Amino acid sequence: MPYSISLTDAEWEVLEPLLVEILAQKKRTKPSNWTKRDIIDSIFYQRKKGCNGEDLPKDLPPYKGGLLAL
Repeated sequence: MPYSISLTDAEWEVLEPLLVEILAQKKRTKPSNWTKRDIIDSIFYQRKKGCNGEDLPKDLPPYKGGLLAL
């Protein structure tokens, strides 16, 4: 479900290649349940609403230990 802070497709097309450049590639044993776009939207939601990570809507990636891991 999109929120007012959700990235548009055009915004994501600009941001996604930048994330690939700046984030270290991790070897994962299993695929993530959340996309990078979901995580970015979650961070934007938290910043705009000023809520605690524990108060994020359930359809956004869960808050774990103070960080949303990319």
